[in-house]
Amino acid sequence: MFQLALTMYHVPADIQVVLDHHFDEFPIGFSTSDYTTNCINLKVGIDMGCTMSPIPCVMAMEVIIKIAEGSISSTNLSGGCSVTLIKVFMDGTNIIYSKQAQIWRILAGFDAVLL
Repeated sequence: MFQLALTMYHVPADIQVVLDHHFDEFPIGFSTSDYTTNCINLKVGIDMGCTMSPIPCVMAMEVIIKIAEGSISSTNLSGGCSVTLIKVFMDGTNIIYSKQAQIWRILAGFDAVLL
């Protein structure tokens, strides 16, 4: 998803390489008073305190939103109000539909872009 976001937002290739190296090698280990684990490379998540980490997270969320927007419309409420059926929060995205076929159409859109 991160690579797709970088490409989608036209990040230059040399900057993509720098970001790949930055986010690819996060060694993490745990220590107690009696034992220390071997370090492993962190594959999922963002680095706390890293000023760059929220940016790719937001970019990836934007990719999800752009894919979903192609299949999502708004719904009309009483009184002429209209509500969009996608809600984005800091840590997730909600897509509100009452019919399973609509959700499958959105998931097919993800497959078309990501696979």
